[in-house]
Amino acid sequence: MNLVDAVHLPSVNAVLNLSSAVCLFFGYRFIKQGNIPAHKRAMLAAFTISTTFLVSYLYYHYHAGSTRFTGQGPIRFIYFAILLSHTLLAMAVAPMAITSLSRGLRNKVDDHKRIARWTFPVWIYVSVTGVIIYLMLYQL
Repeated sequence: MNLVDAVHLPSVNAVLNLSSAVCLFFGYRFIKQGNIPAHKRAMLAAFTISTTFLVSYLYYHYHAGSTRFTGQGPIRFIYFAILLSHTLLAMAVAPMAITSLSRGLRNKVDDHKRIARWTFPVWIYVSVTGVIIYLMLYQL
């Protein structure tokens, strides 16, 4: 894939982030309903999609570099506030998700619940703000 082909990756990445958020939402609903098999499938899908996103994101930025935000005024402050919180939490969510997934798959239910209570809101925030950053950076 060359740089010309890579120009579509930010849009692909936004779709991956949104898809991950949808899987997380349904995974949360499934576990609240007591549907453990559906919860497991949804969370594994969210993890797979998020991993695919990370590979695509790193590939794109390795080849294309960074994109500067050109907005001016108050929207600039809002963008950078969202970007900063998104970036810091994105660094935290990977080990949290791996730990949560690992404990769930090993049927360590109490340990899984303990970390998942923190992982879910961080992970869904990172997925949703990833879409918001894309919209602000590439669509505004």
